[in-house]
Amino acid sequence: MTPLIFLPGMMCDARLFGPQINALSGRRPVMMFPLSGHDSVQTMANDILKHAPPDFALAGLSMGGIVAMEVLRQAPERVSRLALLDTNPLAENPEVKARRAPQMAAVRDGNLRSVMRDEMKPNYLADGPNRGAILDLCMAMANGLGPDVFLRQSQALMDRPDQSMTLRAYTGNALVLCGREDKLCPVERHQMMHDLLRHSALEVIEGAGHLPTLEQPQKTTAALIRWLEDT
Repeated sequence: MTPLIFLPGMMCDARLFGPQINALSGRRPVMMFPLSGHDSVQTMANDILKHAPPDFALAGLSMGGIVAMEVLRQAPERVSRLALLDTNPLAENPEVKARRAPQMAAVRDGNLRSVMRDEMKPNYLADGPNRGAILDLCMAMANGLGPDVFLRQSQALMDRPDQSMTLRAYTGNALVLCGREDKLCPVERHQMMHDLLRHSALEVIEGAGHLPTLEQPQKTTAALIRWLEDT
């Protein structure tokens, strides 16, 4: 059975995929690679490839999707299936890049919690009964990873390459999935990725924002199972 590798979003750990790991680990080997040790997506991807199985299914959310695309660029023959969740194949927009410098300065001054609380977390989720608990989990993940990881990941996102040609060249089975209410990576961006990939399904999850793995775990897991089992 082909192993499945999950790559998490910025300032997230394996808990981002907790419901999916619980549901899928009885079906196939499941792994999660952290994205905490390097300040470039190229180095992150290279490190994953050093430790990953010879071939694998790859699913990344947000920053994890960005790194997944770089893994695909470096070793397309090893990625048997690709799932891109709430992510962006383009290089960083100059306006977004300009906002990162003050965020990084605030984190260097000891204000990681306030940056996460005031500038990042409010953009993550759709309204729903579990919003508060999910935001608390996001804060716990961020605090656990700490300011140095925030700075490395911010630098990596600022300097990331455009991966449109990487997606256009991929011939494997792909899933493009996002929450309907994702403000960071809107549905239109996922339609573009769907159009670039030769063999992809587009799934838009109702009642979810940027983190459908936690906001709508059953719907997201069902979509992943269809992707993994589709022949």
